[in-house]
This record gives sequence, C-alpha cells and structure tokens, in this order.
Amino acid sequence: MTGRIEVIALQAAGEIEAGDDLAGLVLAAAPPLRDGDVVVVAHKAVSKSEGRVVELAAVTPSARALELSAEGGDPRMAELVLRESRRIVRRRAGLLIAETHHGLVCASAGIDRSNGPRAGWAVLLPVDPDASAARLRAELERRAGARLAVVVADTMGRALRRGIVGTAIGASGLDALRSYAGAVDPTGYELRTTAVAVADELASAADLVLGKLERVPAALVRGFEARGDGRGRDLIRDPAEDLFR
Repeated sequence: MTGRIEVIALQAAGEIEAGDDLAGLVLAAAPPLRDGDVVVVAHKAVSKSEGRVVELAAVTPSARALELSAEGGDPRMAELVLRESRRIVRRRAGLLIAETHHGLVCASAGIDRSNGPRAGWAVLLPVDPDASAARLRAELERRAGARLAVVVADTMGRALRRGIVGTAIGASGLDALRSYAGAVDPTGYELRTTAVAVADELASAADLVLGKLERVPAALVRGFEARGDGRGRDLIRDPAEDLFR
C-alpha cells in the first residue's frame, strides 16, 4: 500500500458493440498506465464486446420458465436464467436467485436489462470472466508496457444486507483473496482464518465512479500496487463451508 489510492473513471465514447477493442477504449480514456495499476472493468462492457447480449423478443420461454414467472416475472427472462444456471437457489414471486454455471449465486443469474445495447435487450455475464480478465490484461500490458491487474466487476446483493455493492467476478494479475492466516497482530495475537477479498474491495471502490446510469465502462485504481496471480473464482466459497446453503 502507498497510503493513498486514487480511483479514476475511464469514460468511453458511444455504445460498446460486439468485437470492439476494449483494451483500446480503456487506453484511450486512461492516463499513461504504470506498474501496479488496476483496471476495473464493468462486466457489461466485457459482455457487450464479447457479444453476450440477447434480444428478449427472440427468446421462446419453456414450460419451466412459464411456471417460474407465473407470479409476476417475465417468462423470457426466466428462460434466460434457466439457460445460464446450474440451479435455482431461491424463488419469491418474480425474483429468482440462481447459481450460474460459473458458481456465482446472484439474482437472475446476473442477467440484467439495464444499460443494455438497446431497449428490449438483456446483457448476460461473460462465459468465463477470469479468461476475459486475463485476455484484457495481456493486451493492456502489451500496449502499455506496464505490469497491470484487471478485475471484471458486477454489482450484487448480499445475504442479510440491503443494497448492492461492486463484486469481482473475474480477475487477473493480483491475489483476489489475500490470506492473513499465521500473521501476528501488534498485540501478539496470531490470525487463524482472516482472508480479505481484495478483488471485491477493488470492485466496490471502482463502483463509486462507474455508477449505475452514467455508462462508465471502466475505472483505474492507482496506489494499491497489485501483486499475485489469483482469479475471481478464488472468491467462490466451497459449498461444504457455506452455512447458508
């Protein structure tokens, strides 16, 4: 840590489309990148550039989707949730909490209609957020000539807490989860289980400038001095350790 962290919004001009050069958009909006910089990119920017968008009018709901949406949900969205999920974890009226194929547990399998490419379209999560982060990091490092980290971020709700926060779903170039087990505090107490979700904290910090309506696709976090080589999937708790499943 440097004792000071900056979070800089990286604004891109226009709508991101499938096949767009995401690294180029980031570099065009960012100051010259330095070793240790972290680029946090909104998952929707990644998903749009990878073509992970769906026109709802083209979705035909299955019988199961019709059943799940019977209490006020959108059957087309329910169908997309089923396609993107391993299982439905909880259901209340039209709200579905699902475990995605990545292992993330979130509302609507992370599918969102807000800030889509056009009205009536939905944005899906990237197929492999860690791979997306690694590809973007490699291209940014190649062009910038600096050692960087990339976090792919989404916003999610939390059990027992109100409101959504920035959350890392993909990461490359840093320890996504930093363990302090075995470290000793100033009073001599040895930490045993403490682990910090570093990538989540970076995603939350970046979300303060990404916003929900401003369509800012990425942010630069400077001063953290990223290190390590973890992945977003490191933050997914093993079901055997989860008291809420």
